[in-house]
Amino acid sequence: MLNKLLKGRNGYWLGFITSFGLIAAGLVIQQTYHLDPCPLCISQRMAFMALGTLFLIAAIHNPAQRGRQIYGLLHFIAASVGAGIAARHVWIQSHPDQVMAECGVGFDYMFESFPFKRAIELVFKGTGECTKVDWTFLSFTIPQLSFVCFVALAIFAVLLTLRKKA
Repeated sequence: MLNKLLKGRNGYWLGFITSFGLIAAGLVIQQTYHLDPCPLCISQRMAFMALGTLFLIAAIHNPAQRGRQIYGLLHFIAASVGAGIAARHVWIQSHPDQVMAECGVGFDYMFESFPFKRAIELVFKGTGECTKVDWTFLSFTIPQLSFVCFVALAIFAVLLTLRKKA
């Protein structure tokens, strides 16, 4: 079964569908429960988009061994960046007293009002918005679930890299 999932382009298509499926799930949760995503939530979505886009490009390209290694590295890096963002978000939610107690400025405002480098610094610093836990599934927060998904996709990328060309 696993060999069939990883065979040829199938694994890349599965990575693409999974990445964008997770974004869709986030949007459904957002709309259903009327939640506003914080800057770190938006950053995690962008990481899933980057990862999904890389999986799509690999699926279209259907690379040979050397190409699989390059794509595998790119997938792993994108998933690791996403996992890092999610881990930071989990830490912020676990330590709200060490982060601003009040809601800070929104994501759009940061990028419209500050130079790009400063806006990125502010995003990763977190705001009061990032400390809120608005929704859980099986007692896991959205950033915790995102972290698990990013780690799983990083492992999946390694498996795709190690597979033999079908």
